Amino acid sequence: MFKSLSLKVIIFGFIFTFFSSFGQSFFLGLFNSSIRDALSITQGQFGTIYASATLLSSFLLIWVGKKIDDINIFKFAFFVTILLSFSCFFFSKISSITFLFIAIFLMRFSGQGMMSHTATTTISRYFTKSRGKALSTSWFGLSTAEFILPVLIVYLLTVTSWQNLWIYISILVLILLPITSFILVRNLNFESREETNQNESNEKIKQWKRIEVLKDYRFYIVCLNMLAMPWIATGVFVYQSFITESKGWGTYVIAQSFMVYSVLSVITLLVAGFLIDKFTSRKLLIFMNIPLLISTIVLMYFDISFSAFLFLGLIGISNGLANVLGSSTWAEIYGVRHIGSIKALTTALMVFSTAFGTAFFGLLIDTGFSIEQVAQVSFIYIALAAVLLFFVRNKLNPQYL
Repeated sequence: MFKSLSLKVIIFGFIFTFFSSFGQSFFLGLFNSSIRDALSITQGQFGTIYASATLLSSFLLIWVGKKIDDINIFKFAFFVTILLSFSCFFFSKISSITFLFIAIFLMRFSGQGMMSHTATTTISRYFTKSRGKALSTSWFGLSTAEFILPVLIVYLLTVTSWQNLWIYISILVLILLPITSFILVRNLNFESREETNQNESNEKIKQWKRIEVLKDYRFYIVCLNMLAMPWIATGVFVYQSFITESKGWGTYVIAQSFMVYSVLSVITLLVAGFLIDKFTSRKLLIFMNIPLLISTIVLMYFDISFSAFLFLGLIGISNGLANVLGSSTWAEIYGVRHIGSIKALTTALMVFSTAFGTAFFGLLIDTGFSIEQVAQVSFIYIALAAVLLFFVRNKLNPQYL
């Protein structure tokens, strides 16, 4: 399926998305209790610090992320690697609320932000006819991390302190990633492209600059749909205990449901790559949030334990679609010459939306909204965004630009 340099780029993307997990919520959440005990802070205080640091990281990503369009990918990857290693080391030194804020900011910026941005931008720029399969394969790195790391970290925390664990992670990043980057992408440049026999090429597509994209109304409509999954899913994950208590699902039902979420997310991720290469991202985009929309209906009207599996399973399907479409769609519509600066903006918006989801769900719950009413609000947002997308679905092709 992939040859030579193409295979190297795929492996590079897989490794970088895997290591982006160190800045993802599922990984940082594993140290929640240890950090709160060490600093004697509440869940609410931790959540406020986490959301604030995440917001700040999203703003910085808009500026730093666009540099990938101007700097050789190996040099850029090396910079991101050093930053991630330092961030992990700094995380091991948390001793106050101030240090906690800085540490979370660094991990969210370097891990969730820059690592995933580097991987997806590199793949989106290099691949054309196989972009969908390439992106789905690389995102499998994060899915692999989600499957392996929670159990591994829980075990390691029984044999060493969380501070030592972060030092070990820092050393691993510092040793492994520069070597793999040198081996895999040192010969990659801005003009490197997947070999293709297709007559159509990106040279015939207008290469939009970020300032032009910001003036395009379609960008905002697509973004409304792209951001539904991050903010709603994050709200669900953060407040899963509230959902469990409201529905009376029991302690282990939601945990078991996450297994369904993971499996369907991975399956959809792999299938989506082939569908995108066959039908294009633009045609699949309208279907992306349909499972998410149905999941809100499940949450509104069903209380039986089985509905938890259906609820999170549907979210998993939308998650698999969103991970791939979130990168390939922009390359199809706006070209790849300035994809780094465009992806920096969209990735920053994604990070921002996760902080928004945490705060918005919390605000609704504190105001007295039931989980069914929260689901109704989510349903309305998804439906309105989908209607807007429906009206512009035929105007997303490059030839309309």
